Amino acid sequence: MERYIDINDFNYTLPDERIAKFPLAERTSSKLLVYDNGEITESYFHAVADHLPEGALLVFNNTRVVRARMVMHKASGARIEVFCLEPHNPKDYERAFATRHQSEWSCIVGNLKKWKEGEVGIDFELGGEQHTLRAEIIERGTREHIVRFKWSAECTFGELLETLGRIPIPPYLNRESEEVDNTRYQTVYARYEGSVAAPTAGLHFSDELMSRMRDTGFEFDGVTLHVGAGTFLPVKDDDATKHPMHTEHFSVTRATIEHLRAKYDNIVAVGTTSVRTLESLTALAWRIHISGSADTERTIGQWELYDIPETFSGYDALTTLLDYMQQHNLAELKSATQIMITPLGYRFRIVKYIITNFHQPKSTLLLLVSAYVGDNWRRIYDYALENDFRFLSYGDSSLLKVDRG
Repeated sequence: MERYIDINDFNYTLPDERIAKFPLAERTSSKLLVYDNGEITESYFHAVADHLPEGALLVFNNTRVVRARMVMHKASGARIEVFCLEPHNPKDYERAFATRHQSEWSCIVGNLKKWKEGEVGIDFELGGEQHTLRAEIIERGTREHIVRFKWSAECTFGELLETLGRIPIPPYLNRESEEVDNTRYQTVYARYEGSVAAPTAGLHFSDELMSRMRDTGFEFDGVTLHVGAGTFLPVKDDDATKHPMHTEHFSVTRATIEHLRAKYDNIVAVGTTSVRTLESLTALAWRIHISGSADTERTIGQWELYDIPETFSGYDALTTLLDYMQQHNLAELKSATQIMITPLGYRFRIVKYIITNFHQPKSTLLLLVSAYVGDNWRRIYDYALENDFRFLSYGDSSLLKVDRG
């Protein structure tokens, strides 16, 4: 099938002063734009429950941002920044964070021209003793490189990052990370380490707001998708369909899938990463339907969901997954996705409503929003720009509601 999307149709002017450089003092005090089947109103996030269906199920991405940036030095004194993207050996996140003395990661390297060969390092103190972390590039790529880390301390790689790493705030903030980012560039429900960028729609939730919503009948559940740096990659080709989507790893438990099926008509995805995870489940279910296997080792392709017949509903997908997991005694599904949700005929099967921030011009996330609200994305963004909404990761939020019958 021939596909074409002119990315210039998804451009808008975003003045630098509209990009929120820092979070507000209170998480829930951000503004909330509500788009309800064509009608736009505004509120504040602490009142988000007033605009949601009674008893709705909110699905969070419970990934945790790791302190993935480390500043190291060559013997010459040259400053080298190493940004850990995803584990290479071992490839599993949990095992990679638990490694001791040695670990290999796919990394972006700052000031690479100064690191032609040899090791870079950093000396640090842990447990009252002096230790050394050393790193060397064992495989060079065009953008990412495989780096082998070795350290002398009796600690895991995860503990090492907590000690030496910095929170990798988005590049468009144009500043170094500060103490406030250690807590505020992290959702209150973050659990599983693995992301290098926060699922920012969830930054607006506080423990108090969630407790109040539970008391009034709302339900919560979590999926895990580890957000990669590729989420910030701009679409460089005029034809957005030529943009190579990044791979992100996700996992969903059987209990969550049961919860999703029980609340099928009232599922609210908190953030685009939750959208990507939930919608990717349909691809796994369709594989089961046609071949008897979810084939979770194979990454879900960029256009794979577009080839699934409309008659195969989200409810069918969840039922298929539950039957499969019960038959194979599986408590969890783990896979990876390159799904690209665009207005080019994408059909949402599991997600009913979306909570999301305001995204960069000409981005794949803006394409996702357009796939959900259609051409009204421009009305939404014009309203936000004209009414002093704050944009991007630390910015304000929107609740998108479209009745699809």
